[in-house]
Amino acid sequence: MRTDQPVLSVVVPMYDEEDVLPMFFERMHPLLDGLGVSYELVVVDDGSRDRTAALLLEAAKDWAQLRVVRLLRNSGHQAAQSAGFQRARGEFVVTIDADLQDPPEVIAEFLATARERDVDVVYGVRSDRSSDSWAKRTTARMYYRLMCRLVGKQIPFDAGDFRLVSRRVVDAVNALPEDGRVFRLVIPWLGFPSAEVTFVRAERAAGATKYSVSKMVRLAFDGLTAFSAAPLRLATWLGLLGGGLSGLFVVAALVIKLTGRSVPGWTSTVLAVSVIGAIQLLCLGLLGEYVARLFQSSQRRPQFLVGYDSLEDPGHHTVTESVEAPARDMP
Repeated sequence: MRTDQPVLSVVVPMYDEEDVLPMFFERMHPLLDGLGVSYELVVVDDGSRDRTAALLLEAAKDWAQLRVVRLLRNSGHQAAQSAGFQRARGEFVVTIDADLQDPPEVIAEFLATARERDVDVVYGVRSDRSSDSWAKRTTARMYYRLMCRLVGKQIPFDAGDFRLVSRRVVDAVNALPEDGRVFRLVIPWLGFPSAEVTFVRAERAAGATKYSVSKMVRLAFDGLTAFSAAPLRLATWLGLLGGGLSGLFVVAALVIKLTGRSVPGWTSTVLAVSVIGAIQLLCLGLLGEYVARLFQSSQRRPQFLVGYDSLEDPGHHTVTESVEAPARDMP
């Protein structure tokens, strides 16, 4: 394995991105070559089902700095980023998605800002969300406000996974024992000196988004439960509220009984049972989420498994042989 350390590592998680790859190569290759620094492009193929891996390995034949890391199965966007962080060797590491919504040209500004201002983190912050729907803008604002209250005010609004970090930050993140980390929360939480670079996000260059609404909700909930016990406290307060409501129902029932105005009926009973039952189920669900995280953590299963890394394979395989290599390496 080579021991030389490039100045820059660009980590790109990919999943079923064969449609956008030609445009990605067309923009990224000359841009990185023109930065004037040594670099590696670490593309983490997150168990793609299409021709993404084959196209990557074909391109790597003529692009020495392109490094292909293939996971044995689809493990998720954040897990693919974790794999990239563990494999990246650069003094600086940039994470960017393959869809070209985040402009690769900003990478040069990231580098310049990190060096001029001597910071460890440079966030790419969207300067304009007018292209998003009202619902998406509103939910995004609510998400960042909530995360700022839970994690700290150092979280920049409208900053996703497009950022530059120094080697110190990479080593600190890799040393964290937790699984299922959410990078847009973990990195600000570490507290390293940071700066921001604004940019305008474009439309996806090709293909379809891999982040459905359910995945976005899951990411938000993972971040919430990983960084705060607030949901458990919410369950406690809801339990107290339910107890208070139950007490009021009992007092009201006794007053009505003693005054002789009680009328047989089911409305009040259904209302009481529904309210208390809903609160109990919500509390049980919140408790279950935390128990599930503890259970997953106790299993100590790896977040991802790397099946192939082109840097560690000095041989010259054909595309077909390289794609099949991870299956032969499975235990």
